[in-house]
Amino acid sequence: MCSCVVYAQGQLPTNTPSYPQDYFRNPLDIPIFLAGNFGECRPGHFHSGVDIKTLGKENQPVHAAADGYISRIKMEKGGFGHGLYITHPNGYTTLYAHLNNFAPALQAYLSKEQYDKKHWDVDIQLTPNQFPVKKGDQIAWSGNTGASTAPHLHFEIRNTKTEHPLNPELFGLPLVDKIAPVPAEVAFRTEGAEEDILPLLKKGDVYVPVKAVATGYEVIGDTVYLAPGNIGIGINVDDYMDGSDNTIAFYTTKLFVDDSLQAQVTLDDIGYDETRYINAYTDYGTKQQHHKWIQRLYLLPGNRLDRIYSNLNAGKGMIDLKDKVHKVAIVIADDKANESRISFYASSGKTMKRTNTDKPMGCRRFYANKQNICIDSNIVFTLDDKALYEDIWFRNETLKSENGYSAKVKLGQPWLPVHTYFDLHLKPGRAIPAGLEKKVVTMYSDDKDEDGRAATQIENGWYKARVRNFGTYWLDIDTTAPVIWSMQKNGANLSRVKQMTFDAKDNMTSVKKFSGYLDGKWICFEQHGDSFFYKFDGHCPKGKHQLVFTAEDENGNASSYHLTFTR
Repeated sequence: MCSCVVYAQGQLPTNTPSYPQDYFRNPLDIPIFLAGNFGECRPGHFHSGVDIKTLGKENQPVHAAADGYISRIKMEKGGFGHGLYITHPNGYTTLYAHLNNFAPALQAYLSKEQYDKKHWDVDIQLTPNQFPVKKGDQIAWSGNTGASTAPHLHFEIRNTKTEHPLNPELFGLPLVDKIAPVPAEVAFRTEGAEEDILPLLKKGDVYVPVKAVATGYEVIGDTVYLAPGNIGIGINVDDYMDGSDNTIAFYTTKLFVDDSLQAQVTLDDIGYDETRYINAYTDYGTKQQHHKWIQRLYLLPGNRLDRIYSNLNAGKGMIDLKDKVHKVAIVIADDKANESRISFYASSGKTMKRTNTDKPMGCRRFYANKQNICIDSNIVFTLDDKALYEDIWFRNETLKSENGYSAKVKLGQPWLPVHTYFDLHLKPGRAIPAGLEKKVVTMYSDDKDEDGRAATQIENGWYKARVRNFGTYWLDIDTTAPVIWSMQKNGANLSRVKQMTFDAKDNMTSVKKFSGYLDGKWICFEQHGDSFFYKFDGHCPKGKHQLVFTAEDENGNASSYHLTFTR
């Protein structure tokens, strides 16, 4: 159906960056099979590197991908877990994440820093002469630390100057991929008369499945009939590579209407300061409500990650079908130039004059790229000019609260995305007991789960908390300390185990601080989710010991567990 000119199989688009092809080696000793790749849609962010499988187990040797020096060590409970950064002389930095132990000299240096600072979660900057490395030097062992759900190595290549992650597959890493992307459906969104309240009520979206045919893919029914107005097109698509069952992301997509290029998306060079724009690039509401990723081929007004879009038409990728039947083609390719095409016809009715310009009952208009202020009897907040991706009708409702210290206030809908943090001010509905002013929490519900964060008292007896979501909020009191469970029996002989572990969880907020003291001296406990563990080292000699493990929540409620054991 489509006679549009696109790049040939095996040939990347002409605007693909020219990155060095033989500079970086495989950081592992085993072939590269991917569990994830650059640009994949993840909750709240684009995936920033490649996840290399490690045969389903930990402790594979990890090597420097090129000459350089270890410039940073970062240890964190989530995110990358144990991470190493190597700065290279050619203007790039590589990251190796979710590691277990580092090479011996580096591990010893880290341990000293942790004990000197009395913190396990450190972020250490290093100089070029401290830990220089040659290409192929072992720097660590792979693991499953941080926000990792299975053993693998997360590997990134960044522009050293901008610190932006780049697509590592464009650097010639040795992997085999002959599988083209596999689309599942095409989504259509109409901006027209009856859609004026679309962002509030989520009506009007059309999801059309696709089917494989001899020439590629077609939508079911061949022709899509849409409501009049500007049409935004999105795709639900996965990619795969040889030797792996995991889904990965495409590299580039082009949208053609009547053989004319209307928009292109290229997934490369996405900074950490802009990765949250995933919530504008994808249809956030569809993901929250229907659990599928629709990737937009048009640019929302408040999406400031416009760099991944190119060749946009005057409508920023949206199209006006103007009461005619048009040929549409979507060409999707991965970074090995394996390509799939979806071809179909599309038509809409005659353009109608807007008839639904009145605001929905109880709503006010909030605008993208502008500051929006909400002042009510029991809530006050201000959204900055980067908070919204598009104009919305916003409604807040006051709900009954039987046990809380304020009314429950529902702000918009949880499936409406907010990009930036804002200070939410809530008015107590009843007096806060004397002495408990610093125990107030702002509770939040997205209609599925609840959690809280410590609130700060401000003028006139109100309280504020910094939040970044629409949903339901209310005030409560938290005087309960975290509950600690020991994975070891008191008085146990632990000479045959490698570590001791405690679980600690708070009922309203989170464990903000924790510590372990062995015979009165600090030892290095590490956090992984709700678990806290200490790997036995030279700070715990043979003999009988007294351990005190303490966990404290955001409101200063603390509990301790006393354990006697023998090594």
